[in-house]
Amino acid sequence: MSDKIIVTGANENNLKNVSFDIEKHKFNVVTGVSGSGKSSLVFDCIYSMAQAAFYETLSTYIVKNLPKINKPNVEKIENLSPCVLIEQKRLGQNPRSTVGTYTEIYTYLRLLYSRIGYPIMDSDCFSFNTPKGACRRCNGIGIELKIDLSKLIDYDKSLNEGAIRHRTWKVGSRYFNILQAINYFDMDKKIRNYTEEEMNMLLYKEPTQYMNKVVGYIQSYSYEGIISRILKRQADSRGLAINEYDKTFFTQTVCLECQGSRLNKNAREVKVAGKTLIEVLNMELVDLYNFIDSIDDVIAIDIVMKIKKDLKNLIDLGIGYLTLNRGINTLSSGESQKIKLSKSLNNTLNELIYIMDEPSLGFHSKDVKNIVQAIKELVSKNNTAIVVEHNRQVIQSADNIIDIGPDAGKNGGTVIYNGDISGILNDKTSITGKYLKEKKGINDLKRSIEGYYEVKNVNINNISNQNVNIPLNLLTCITGISGSGKSSLIKYILEHNSQVIKIGKDNIAVSNRSNVATYTKTFDIIRELFAKENNVSASKFSFNSSGACSNCNGTGIIKMDMHFLGNIKQVCDVCNGKRYESEVLKYLYKEKNINDVLEMTVEEAILFFDDNEILKRLKILKEVGLEYLKLGQTLDTLSGGEVQRVNMSKYLTQKGNIYVFDEPTQGLHLRDIELLNKIMQKLIKKGNTVIVVEHNLDFIMNADYIIDMGPEAGKNGGKVIFSGFLSDILSENTYTGRAINEYLYSK
Repeated sequence: MSDKIIVTGANENNLKNVSFDIEKHKFNVVTGVSGSGKSSLVFDCIYSMAQAAFYETLSTYIVKNLPKINKPNVEKIENLSPCVLIEQKRLGQNPRSTVGTYTEIYTYLRLLYSRIGYPIMDSDCFSFNTPKGACRRCNGIGIELKIDLSKLIDYDKSLNEGAIRHRTWKVGSRYFNILQAINYFDMDKKIRNYTEEEMNMLLYKEPTQYMNKVVGYIQSYSYEGIISRILKRQADSRGLAINEYDKTFFTQTVCLECQGSRLNKNAREVKVAGKTLIEVLNMELVDLYNFIDSIDDVIAIDIVMKIKKDLKNLIDLGIGYLTLNRGINTLSSGESQKIKLSKSLNNTLNELIYIMDEPSLGFHSKDVKNIVQAIKELVSKNNTAIVVEHNRQVIQSADNIIDIGPDAGKNGGTVIYNGDISGILNDKTSITGKYLKEKKGINDLKRSIEGYYEVKNVNINNISNQNVNIPLNLLTCITGISGSGKSSLIKYILEHNSQVIKIGKDNIAVSNRSNVATYTKTFDIIRELFAKENNVSASKFSFNSSGACSNCNGTGIIKMDMHFLGNIKQVCDVCNGKRYESEVLKYLYKEKNINDVLEMTVEEAILFFDDNEILKRLKILKEVGLEYLKLGQTLDTLSGGEVQRVNMSKYLTQKGNIYVFDEPTQGLHLRDIELLNKIMQKLIKKGNTVIVVEHNLDFIMNADYIIDMGPEAGKNGGKVIFSGFLSDILSENTYTGRAINEYLYSK
């Protein structure tokens, strides 16, 4: 078997007929500036080709019943093994899924309690997903939802006037028509005049079958009270999308009966080594490991060894502060990725290709070392790792580095370097090599402090009664290991001061309906120019209105649900991805149609247009380093760093604000981190205060002030262990202080 994956003629997105080899059974890191083509190469070519190859292993009968899948735009990829994708994606929204159930550690705990627990019970009696084990009050979810009737019902209206505020029962909907059809309610009677019996019928009636006898047909249907139906949906194990909307009509509290444990009374009383399963599920993983290690019973020796092994994988990856009872819908994308990685460490298969998207994301330098070790362990089992990364520690630990560039967008898309770390440091064509070689020195300039933004008595999650003083008009980094309380502190600040502005990819509408031009509102002006030039309505030039291609509804793509395989996107074969009806493309402005304009980069559009308002907005995008983006590039195709800079661009003209960033370096190359810092310095020069939660040492070196949280994670964290100028933390024996010293003085 060949020891190389051979990629020939890759042309996906901005890739320029790329051909190169990837070392098998090695730790390969793919680097390059944001927008250079890394994701196009790794995810859109290599992983997509593996998916297509999987289809070829299926029978014709199965394939014909599955949606069509397009092969990537690459001539061929040889010696490709099955691929496992470990990406930055949350694990799901299923309210019944926890860290314990997802990792299957809970399954082994159930076995443990059924084998050596007292009183003795069957394993199923410890499952909150079965009637035998689930709490009767909350049905095994651990929370109670109490309806807020003032949000659900407008008492001053009748049903016909839209008294029910929930969209499922809006006037004219199916469920509204059922309300009318049962012929029980006076549809014109104000809700506040309803009797107790009528209110119970409206809100709490259990499902009841009705027959509607009308000449010509007989229809059978079910009526159920509004609250009864919503509560039933919340308990649905599939994690329905509408559940999140339903929750807006409720207040959420811990179940009074099971105290959030999800289990019924019998299961809650069984003990092993003096502890109930509830106590065990709510232990931090580090403490749980010590408890399991203390169990000395020959009957359970194999179960104990298995649980210890799985717990150690999670702890070594830096998430030992989690509990098994933690819902997976509450985890960050970084925590989710570590859990997926921990499951892969238990995989006994080999000759797999593990494809990872920034596994260092969201983790302190201390934890990154453990992540690198985990990847090396996977590789040692005759597997291959292909990791898209920007983190200096991860890149320097790789066996092989594939650098894509030289720059972003149309100026990227080629393999600049393919070799070990020593070679890239001396490669003059590689931007990555240049920044790896030139480490930043520490910012030892102690600017005068003009005042503080004071946050008193912070109490949230693991933070208790902490006072924080953040200097105004400076760049402050909030640091600390994962789980130490950084994000909790930011959450508290945002909840208690509506004037603080959070900037990040989570507060920008990212979809295939929004693009660079629409987000900056440049497109409104462009459409007006086209309309005036051609004497037609501006709506003609909107792909969300009358000009949209009728086949794809103006998206340019046809999306197909692949169920367990995810969604597959195909370019619309009517408009060829241009989004518009063909007649719209006949209208020109300065000899260009609307699609031609959307295909322009920001740089090209600055040269093309002479409208002052358009130029002002486009020049701000150039100022944040996004001159290579196309005007029509949809926001869902941008990297996290690019989305963040698009968002930042609208704040560059404001002053006197407090801005908060939560890990803004995610997805950013070392050069882009330098650019990000320059943008933040512009914000500060305009009289703004910038607060950044960050782990990246290349960014932290530019900070004025440090607030370090810790000393550990979870219950052993949540304290401000250092607050002062950056240079002063060098003498502190904290994880962050040690990491900065190591960064500065190691080779």
